[in-house]
Amino acid sequence: MSSETLKFINPATGVQFGEVKIATPDEVKAAVQEMRKAFPKWSGKSIKERAHILHKFQQVLIEERDNISNVLNQDCGKSRQDGLLELFVAVDMLVQYRWNAEKWLKRKRVHSGLYLFKRCYVENRPHGVVGIISPWNYPLTLSLPPMIAALLAGNTVVLKPSEVTAATGVLIEGLFKKVPELASFVRVVHGDGRTGAALVDSKPDYIFMTGSTATGKKIMQAAAETLTPVALELGGKDAMIVLEDANLEAAARWGAWGAFFNTGQTCMSVERVYVIESKYDEFVRLAVRQAQELKSGYSTEPNSPYFMGPITDPRQVKIIDDHLQDALDKGARVLAGGKNEGLFYDPIVIVDVNHNMKLMRDETFGPIMPIVKVRDEEEAIRLTNDNAYGLGASVWSMDIKHAKRVADRIEAGSIIINDSIAQFGVPMLPFGGTKDSGFGRTHGKEGLMQFTRPYSFAIGGAPIKMDVATVLREMGHYNLATAIMGVLYGTTLRQKWETFSQFFFRKNKVTSSSSTVNSEPVTINK
Repeated sequence: MSSETLKFINPATGVQFGEVKIATPDEVKAAVQEMRKAFPKWSGKSIKERAHILHKFQQVLIEERDNISNVLNQDCGKSRQDGLLELFVAVDMLVQYRWNAEKWLKRKRVHSGLYLFKRCYVENRPHGVVGIISPWNYPLTLSLPPMIAALLAGNTVVLKPSEVTAATGVLIEGLFKKVPELASFVRVVHGDGRTGAALVDSKPDYIFMTGSTATGKKIMQAAAETLTPVALELGGKDAMIVLEDANLEAAARWGAWGAFFNTGQTCMSVERVYVIESKYDEFVRLAVRQAQELKSGYSTEPNSPYFMGPITDPRQVKIIDDHLQDALDKGARVLAGGKNEGLFYDPIVIVDVNHNMKLMRDETFGPIMPIVKVRDEEEAIRLTNDNAYGLGASVWSMDIKHAKRVADRIEAGSIIINDSIAQFGVPMLPFGGTKDSGFGRTHGKEGLMQFTRPYSFAIGGAPIKMDVATVLREMGHYNLATAIMGVLYGTTLRQKWETFSQFFFRKNKVTSSSSTVNSEPVTINK
């Protein structure tokens, strides 16, 4: 394996434009050990200092923007503008994390409960070495933000990029090397699934993985052997609901954008559309028109005339074709688009689909927009939730309150109203899924804090006798403890008073009885 390489192949042209050596299991293990040794130095820096160093990294990203978009264009086949959009999201996240990290990670005092004379605090400390496994569909956007969050939280990082977009992995490695103060705390290990398995087996302190549900399950199973905590941001089968009062022009335009952007290779793509029957025919007509306006092709120019590039991973073509053929065999009809040359497709709009088809149940990850006619919103909600995935969804209605009521009944990690997939681009909005879509989060406070563990401590002198908690810890105070519980936690004034009075009168009765007790010895007959 030491002599194996990953070739950089442009999926649009089939031309090789570079290669990188695959890391051996021993090299992966060494990278994790190196980052473990570096961890005390990085975590020992103040949050402000770490943010300052990452500000220098931000400067590098801006300076290298044209090079970054060029590499993404070759590596993924996407347009230069789509590559720049990846960078835009990553930089936006970096800025928000830098601005907020100190506030989020600040030590917080919490209530000391019954320990009146102690001060209690919670600190969020880094895990240690974080292993990040990233996918090929957005190799920059789905690598940099979790790396930045982990670093700001005080962790060191080992990144395993996708073997499909290995050139972007090399690019990321080079970007970090341009900041010497940061380079010592990041390592990139290149390779395929074997490299990912070696990273998990190397016992990092935390694993963050973005990718398919099948791969996520394997990683979680392997991590369980060492009780390594994991966060998984997995696949999706996002639904779009078009209600009766929706703006159909906008819904068709942005629904098609959400279905076909990045050639449908987005975990939160619009992969199912449910339209109220009174609006179905018009929506289908508008969706077909939108799909026919979106062209597929490849250009290296900054302003490409093509909306869709090729499928990035050739293996994905088999899944797309299988889903499409299965639907056609079961009665579905294609109204627009289809397979083009090589790894290219024209945007596909398909109708007469149902939940017996793979296209409506499994993640397709391709440029197909299936549209279903439903009787009412109840059927739309039921069908939306009739799926193993729960990543995102969108609801279209002119009545925002109505749309929100529908959205509240959808089983998904994030919902957007009157738009599609754009919620991912909001840096302060945590993004992640439920059900088979996993339980990791990116973006927002949650996206950073998951790279920490809570550490709690209490400060004070030796227990003070008058402290309530000290009284409860001493023997012989059962009745007093009962009274304190009733007074402090009784749910009504009556319950509080009865508990206290029972103790008070019991105490007086015991005192009175003890004063009249016969002092003569008591004889017990056997």
